[in-house]
Amino acid sequence: MLLRRFGIPFDCMSPATDETRLGNESPLELVGRLASDKAGSVSRENPRAIVIGSDQIAIFENQVIGKPGNQRVAMSQLLAFSGRKVEFLTSVSVQCLASGFNEQTTVPTCVSFRHLQAGEIKRYLEIEKPFDCAGAFKVESLGITLFDSIKSEDPTALIGLPLIRTSALLRRAGLQLP
Repeated sequence: MLLRRFGIPFDCMSPATDETRLGNESPLELVGRLASDKAGSVSRENPRAIVIGSDQIAIFENQVIGKPGNQRVAMSQLLAFSGRKVEFLTSVSVQCLASGFNEQTTVPTCVSFRHLQAGEIKRYLEIEKPFDCAGAFKVESLGITLFDSIKSEDPTALIGLPLIRTSALLRRAGLQLP
């Protein structure tokens, strides 16, 4: 959805990437490595292509918060976030093996959740089912109603791909945008 804004042809591929956190890896190192590993995995199969890999993590109370996976965990996460701030790190990596291009960047976003009631969280989860999303919400749809504010240098970072930084990387990789 986001890449269509650029008006360039592209294919989507699922990378073979182990998302397990390594040892003492910081959240910033983790999200950067995952974006780079995803791009690298696809780039090795398509060495002439300019490949974009991205990843996002949520950090709450100095802990990396995973995708909830089910309604019970999502409910618990959103109750904990109520009236609090959660930081999201969204990394993007652009690679092309043939040209040797390989750059990665990370965009932070601070989300301030409004005070949430259990009933409205339950209704939200039943409607949206955001169980595969970091933070248990989809900002691009009804999840936006859960916040007081969002602070980021790139409004698309929280959706999962920071288009401002991605377009800069793609231009450096040789694409003409616009």
